Amino acid sequence: MEPLHEGKLKHLEEKANTIREKVIETLLEAGSGHSAGPLGMADIFTALYFHVLRHDPKKPDWADRDRLILSNGHICPVRYVAMAYAGYFPVEELKTLRKLNTRLQGHPHRSALPGVETTSGPLGSGISQAIGVALAARLDNKKHRVYCITSDGEHQEGNTWEAIMFAGKMKHRLSNLTVILDRNNIQIDGYTENVMPLEPLRDKYEKFSWHVIEIDGHSMVQFTDAVAEASAIYEKPTVIIAHTIPGKGVSFMERDFTWHGKPPNKEEAEKALTELRTLGQRIKSEHE
Repeated sequence: MEPLHEGKLKHLEEKANTIREKVIETLLEAGSGHSAGPLGMADIFTALYFHVLRHDPKKPDWADRDRLILSNGHICPVRYVAMAYAGYFPVEELKTLRKLNTRLQGHPHRSALPGVETTSGPLGSGISQAIGVALAARLDNKKHRVYCITSDGEHQEGNTWEAIMFAGKMKHRLSNLTVILDRNNIQIDGYTENVMPLEPLRDKYEKFSWHVIEIDGHSMVQFTDAVAEASAIYEKPTVIIAHTIPGKGVSFMERDFTWHGKPPNKEEAEKALTELRTLGQRIKSEHE
């Protein structure tokens, strides 16, 4: 991974804002889907697809590609938008999100869309899937890395912790696995700490022999530094706990759990896009 110089940082921040705008437009067209999580994870998906991952949109099955597993599949609008801008499929196809016979299902479907590694839907299974992929790579002496994006709410699922314990077993040494935990503190029924408290997450992961890094999930610099640090850890897997703001960039959605599982209507989308376009102009001026 190349260093994140000032010019690249500007490009990524502008791209992330563009991706947020397209997420809003895509959800409006679909008339269903999740808003808060995709907006909150736009910075991380942008950094992954345009800076971190070793991948080739023209060869999505390239054997040496890094693998990206999306466990919390309901935030797939942001993944689809990032993939479209990266060149996996035409941006125009985003208008088909959640429509009949689309490749862009409400949860990613592995056999429907090149570049999607696993089918996701039932929450809590992604880390287990990523462990299987990482263990297979280790057994085959492959050098690619495996990244798994998971939600904080999924950590209320028992099978998540079974996977975490397994990955931390010293004999497996899955240092090729990096989990990115979206710590946005919301789920469909409310705030995580009210529904089922998760803290102390760092302590729990460390007790199960993981390397833990906590970051501001909206800082490209912190995220890319964390990814670089994870690649230098050889004796255990790494989890990056990314503190994010659900609905990031849209004032009336930010930190509001009611936006977890609904799309904007036309009026709300127009308001959101106005805010994001203003934010985009500010990002450009800050780098001039």
